[in-house]
Amino acid sequence: MAPPRRGKLTVFLGYAPGVGKTVAMLEAAATARDNGRDTVLGIVEDHGRAYTRRLTTDFEIIARKSVDYCGRSFGELDAEAVLARAPELAVIDELAHTNVVPQSGTDPRSAAGPAVPTAPSSQTGRAKRWQDVDAILAAGIDVFTTINIQHLESLGDVVGSIIGRAQAERVPDPFLRSADEIELVDISPIALRARLVEGSIYAASKVDAAMSNYFRLGNLTALRELALLWLADRVDEGLESYRDEKGIRETWAARDRILVAITGGPESTTLIRRGLRIAGRVAGRELHVVHVIEPDGTRRSGAPDLLKARELAESNQATWHTVVGDDVAKALVEFARTLNASQIVLGVSRTPWYRRVFGPGVGGRVISAAADIDVHMVTHAQAATLWRPGLEPRRSNPLSRIRRILGWVIGALAPLALTALFIALGDGATSLSMNFLAYITVVVVVALIGGLWPAVMTAVLGTILINWFFTHPVESFSIGQLENILALLIFIAVAVAVATVVDLAARRSRQAQIAEHEGAVLSELAGSMIAEGDSPEAMVSSIRTTFFLDGVTLFVRGDDAAGQWRALAAAGEPIRSRAEASETIDLDDSAYLALTGGPLSAGEQRILDAYAGRLLRVLTESALETSRSQARELSAGNAVRTALLTAVSHDLRTPLGAIKTATSTLLLEEISLSAADEAIMLRTIEHGAQRLEKLIDNLLDMSRIQSGALTISTSPVLVEDVVASALNEVRGEGGGGSASEPRLPQVTVDIEPESLISVDFGLFERVLVNIVENSAKYGEGSPIMIDASTGAEAVHLRIADSGPGVSQDALESIFTPFTRLNESNTVGLGLGMAVASGLCRAMGIELSAEQTPGGGFTAVLTIPRAVSTPEEDQ
Repeated sequence: MAPPRRGKLTVFLGYAPGVGKTVAMLEAAATARDNGRDTVLGIVEDHGRAYTRRLTTDFEIIARKSVDYCGRSFGELDAEAVLARAPELAVIDELAHTNVVPQSGTDPRSAAGPAVPTAPSSQTGRAKRWQDVDAILAAGIDVFTTINIQHLESLGDVVGSIIGRAQAERVPDPFLRSADEIELVDISPIALRARLVEGSIYAASKVDAAMSNYFRLGNLTALRELALLWLADRVDEGLESYRDEKGIRETWAARDRILVAITGGPESTTLIRRGLRIAGRVAGRELHVVHVIEPDGTRRSGAPDLLKARELAESNQATWHTVVGDDVAKALVEFARTLNASQIVLGVSRTPWYRRVFGPGVGGRVISAAADIDVHMVTHAQAATLWRPGLEPRRSNPLSRIRRILGWVIGALAPLALTALFIALGDGATSLSMNFLAYITVVVVVALIGGLWPAVMTAVLGTILINWFFTHPVESFSIGQLENILALLIFIAVAVAVATVVDLAARRSRQAQIAEHEGAVLSELAGSMIAEGDSPEAMVSSIRTTFFLDGVTLFVRGDDAAGQWRALAAAGEPIRSRAEASETIDLDDSAYLALTGGPLSAGEQRILDAYAGRLLRVLTESALETSRSQARELSAGNAVRTALLTAVSHDLRTPLGAIKTATSTLLLEEISLSAADEAIMLRTIEHGAQRLEKLIDNLLDMSRIQSGALTISTSPVLVEDVVASALNEVRGEGGGGSASEPRLPQVTVDIEPESLISVDFGLFERVLVNIVENSAKYGEGSPIMIDASTGAEAVHLRIADSGPGVSQDALESIFTPFTRLNESNTVGLGLGMAVASGLCRAMGIELSAEQTPGGGFTAVLTIPRAVSTPEEDQ
């Protein structure tokens, strides 16, 4: 019996909760049911939404399977019951859901992996709902399901960087790509946030937190773009499959693809830039760059130009291709059709004017074969130069000078010696054909030794000697028989042709040897760079060993006023000055390489020049990094100095005023104070003295910073610890206030456990104290919410109140010194947030302000994550 057909999977894809995936799925299921299809609801999560619940009333619903876990009962999809019922269509919500396991197992929600369970689940060996769906599809049952874009395995890291936390529940991309239909359920982010505010997604108590975290407008816009781009790629894959299935070769410009064809010459960057301008910033356009080479490598150009072109292409997100083909134009057009390109960008031909007389160049043949593909012909400086007659570049001769001289000598003497040998043998010893073959052999030998032109000279000299000594009438340049005339002409033609082929083969062989040698050198240098690191010392050592030099030294100009040269890195024999070097390579005005040893070939010199450029880049990057480090230290010191000076003027008045008032009161003889009142005055004096002591400590720290003796000391700190310490500090500043009048309103703290940040504990505590005091002063007693979420590289800490809030204009100036939220409020000088901002900049923390959804003020701190635990750091 044949196995049942696999069911069809229809996925309703959204970019966030609340876009309407479940509603769209239920409406589609209702249409299928009304059309006579046997439809059941396997599991649908209404999340308390009345409208969604009403849509499920007219369906047959499979009862959920109850699973006990940690003293609670959970209702899970009963996949076995669905398989036993065997409907035509099963509706299963939330494809990425993790099945609850029995209490004896381990909760798979704790595992980041999407596929392999760690313990038996509520189903037979299936830990994920997508695995249940896969089993149902295998039984021939169609499935409608829903998923949000953040649950795709391939997008996990991207989504985590957007929303600030990793997604534990993920679905493998191959499973989702195998879906027969994917329907995007879309709504604008603004409309989705309005739906959230109306209470159509979450309960009212969760709206503010959701608006400030996951449902931020930027988050939703980024997630929506991810969903649209992912689905566009799936549609494009479907289009390509359809074209392949139907054998369609014509271009369908559903997505604009621009193909730039380059030769690898200096004009390549011009063509790529033109392609970038054509592609522009239009969404959906793709730029591809192709380098077509012939199998024998005759169109290979210089490596520096080709590498520069590839670097330009890849730095602008273009895709690089290399294609091999005997016919460049044909290979280019075929590749463009395979790519489904809509436009081709070509440079005008560099073919010399006299060669184009015999036929069109590559550009002309591409235009003739492109048909429905647009072709852009781009002019360039190289074309304007090379088109002029008489300006053809002269080919360099790969043969050495000695070989060329030896070729001319042998070419002149060998025919004479061969002629003398034939004369000595007598007329009957050889025939005319034997003479021709012997002289052709000499031509081949001369071509192998000296190249083309000595061989041509040998062929001409051999023709003269054969005509004079062996062609009747002998000792005369006249030829009595027509066949001898033809024989001599054929001899000249064959000799020149053979000499040309042999010369070309010798040149190619020599070029191949040079290329192989240079490739080996580059490979060895690259390998040593990877193994030994990208430092001046490693590069200098690699250069010496690779080129078999006696010594290599890198000299740089000193920073002193005299600018004396000093050796930064050396390998092999010591070189103390430029005069001791056999060869020097200037990197720039402040650095050069000194070499001792044998001379380098031209190819080795080119390679060494390229690596000298890389060495200069390493030196430049090192100098820039040193400057950046010094600038960061100076900036951090300036930020702390400024913040502390501002804090002195901000905080000095309050404790001094309190101490002065309390002291004056105690000294008044006409007032009799009770013991309780005197205790209050004394506590006020003590509290003011403690605050002054803190200011003195800050001034001492500032003095150390000015002298360069103090740096910010960052260490791994638990967020919950520093928040608790800051809240205790704020609560402890009640001074002589009444205990029945706490300074802080209700504070709710929601921080992920074990969230580690890299900060200076004392300075960061002061930042939090200033922000919390600001919310307490201006929040009019509204509750304060402190929450933290952990992202890929940072922890996002939010301190929000629901008080009157601030205007959008005030948000831009809230970190400016002497800025008050309300001019009628004379509490403080408006420096608390400015101090916090300065300290944050010093520690590399990003501090920003925004309005709390529904009213209020929110401070957002983006703090670098720590790489070790506090215990490990000790």
